[in-house]
Amino acid sequence: MPDFSTLSRRRKSLIVDIPYRGSNGPLHLLIDSTGIKVEGEGEWHARKHGASKHRIWRKLHIAIDEGSLEIRAVEMTGNDVGDAPILPVLLAQIPEEEDIASTTLAELS
Repeated sequence: MPDFSTLSRRRKSLIVDIPYRGSNGPLHLLIDSTGIKVEGEGEWHARKHGASKHRIWRKLHIAIDEGSLEIRAVEMTGNDVGDAPILPVLLAQIPEEEDIASTTLAELS
């Protein structure tokens, strides 16, 4: 089992091919994101000695096919990046031969 450092180093060159069943007709993509707190060696220290004021967060952006509810594109960014600026990166992950009928960005309420 590789350790955290090995996985972090290898993720830069890791290519993940997400299998997809296909859709009947053009895609209707739903785009949303969620925050993920990054844990590591510092988390143990914070639990033992008290929480520090500095926490590391990342944002996971996901494009989902509305028809099949399958994840079609994924991108991880810093916490300060919204869904709109990352939209071209997500759309670039969709094969060119697939038609996209609409994209819907989730709004903050």
